[in-house]
Amino acid sequence: MMDRTDRHERYFLRLIARRALLYTEMIPTGAILRGDRARFLDFDATEHPLALQIGGSDPAALAECCRIAEGWGYDEVNLNLGCPSPRVGAAGFGACLMAAPDLVARCTAAMRAATALPVTVKIRIGLDDDEGYSPLARFVAAIAGTGVTVFVVHARKAVLAGLSPKQNREIPPLRPALVHRLKRDNPRLRIVINGGIRTAQAALAEIGPTDGVMIGRAAYENPFLLAEIAAALWPDAARPPDRAAVADAYGDYVARRLCEGVPLWRMTRHIHNLYRGLPGGRAWRRALAEGSHRPGAGAGLVRNCLRLVAPPRPAAA
Repeated sequence: MMDRTDRHERYFLRLIARRALLYTEMIPTGAILRGDRARFLDFDATEHPLALQIGGSDPAALAECCRIAEGWGYDEVNLNLGCPSPRVGAAGFGACLMAAPDLVARCTAAMRAATALPVTVKIRIGLDDDEGYSPLARFVAAIAGTGVTVFVVHARKAVLAGLSPKQNREIPPLRPALVHRLKRDNPRLRIVINGGIRTAQAALAEIGPTDGVMIGRAAYENPFLLAEIAAALWPDAARPPDRAAVADAYGDYVARRLCEGVPLWRMTRHIHNLYRGLPGGRAWRRALAEGSHRPGAGAGLVRNCLRLVAPPRPAAA
């Protein structure tokens, strides 16, 4: 998610979800090839497994980004074909590429030839006036023909004319049955469903009809949803850390990154919703938002804010 899943957010989520595959925000090929590469690509080793999500439509540029991603240590490269942003579309990539399966096939073929990493794609179930299953099935078949075996499918179509990106997440109806059919018709492909999954029960219900779930904004709004899903999927696994332990560990991370010159607010903004819906959650969020901009504020802010939501821990014997 743009301006959401940066390296600080991913570090925070890894403290909560030990086994989830994390994704970067979508990074255009031009930013990787001509921008501040370290700014866009650096990550902490604890973030593994980690996929680099890129946007682009030039096969040669995408191939070069795949080579860079492999050298940088990523575990997967994901081509975003689902973003409905007008700005992204004007640059010739994102959801608009679902109208150009031949071009996308050339892109994914070039990407796979450039790297040993898995190359995956994120798509919508359709575009604009596309209705029904056939357009989706044809598109997936064209891309699978290049050797791509993993498709992350947002179960809404993208409407590029007349709807904003926010409206595209809300107005087109969810049609998970199309994603389920796609999996039934393509048992050798790995089909991951995305869109509208906001509870652990809903996520668990998708395992079987599909091969997995991708959680986006719901995890940003309620980070511990990932822990709830993990507990439902792997009930015998180790219990996730409690919120206070996560905040405490993230405070250590903040302290290290402050020494490198990272502004405090860039890191604390991601943990505003850690206590969402719980007693003291609003006070926690307000104290972090206000305190992170005060002169002299430091890593101690996170632990100080814990006093608003967590009972004091007993002193060690």
